[in-house]
Amino acid sequence: MNKSINALLVIIVIALVVVYNSTFTVKQYEKALKLQFGEVVGEKYEPGLHWRIPLIQTIVKFDARLQTLDAQPERFLTAEKKNLLVDSFVKWKVSSPLLYYTRVGGDVTRTNQRLDQIIKDGLRGEFSKRKVKDVISEDRLEIMDILTKVAHEKGKELGIDVIDVRIKRVDLPAEVSGSVFERMRTEREQVAKELRSQGEETKSRIQSAADREKRVILAEAYRDSEKKRGEGDAEAAKTYAEAFDQDQSFYEFTRSLESYRSSFSSGTDVMMVNPNNSAFFETFNKGIKP
Repeated sequence: MNKSINALLVIIVIALVVVYNSTFTVKQYEKALKLQFGEVVGEKYEPGLHWRIPLIQTIVKFDARLQTLDAQPERFLTAEKKNLLVDSFVKWKVSSPLLYYTRVGGDVTRTNQRLDQIIKDGLRGEFSKRKVKDVISEDRLEIMDILTKVAHEKGKELGIDVIDVRIKRVDLPAEVSGSVFERMRTEREQVAKELRSQGEETKSRIQSAADREKRVILAEAYRDSEKKRGEGDAEAAKTYAEAFDQDQSFYEFTRSLESYRSSFSSGTDVMMVNPNNSAFFETFNKGIKP
């Protein structure tokens, strides 16, 4: 009885081992190939459990998630024969497991090396057709779009799908940055001097116009004041004349008082005359005749 149970347990264990070695699991983020004596006999496996022949068939799995190629910065010549240091990266993923395995052996490092060469060739060709200012600002997006399309087409031959190519940074090499920055500083100083000169010219023009307008305003104000003063004097003379016609003695008396007031307005004025026989005090002495 015990021997039968032991034999049954052995059979169960062997069966489990056979079943275990006869199955393989593909995860959601994986792609798999089935090889038989080194030849591909199966591909395009959905996530889940699948069968294989133990010892005869082997399974190769690849990570199908998004991969990143972050290459080292490389120098490229522009149309002006200027050296630029370009830093870029590429996003890609496996699209065809069969091609990916047969072309690059399913190796991420080899794939990045092939892809890196494709991107460098594309950058070299695009930069050689453009000037520095174009690749830094104006045509940068266009270059990235062109490289993405080219890399996508060539990536199909490797069994991968190139999602995006991005240029992170475009710099001048360190040995020329100093001279370029110095030239830029000199150019900015020249522009600043020109702007200051234009500002001084504008200031002088505005100040001259303001001074001229000031003189005109003062001249017109003086003219108007003299005109008003003349009109006032005429009105006063007319009033005096009318007062004289009405009462001559009262007119002479008020005019004399005004003369006294203006002559002794400061309070310290001294006049050495005889008030009894001086014409100046004639009105003061005789008063107003009734």
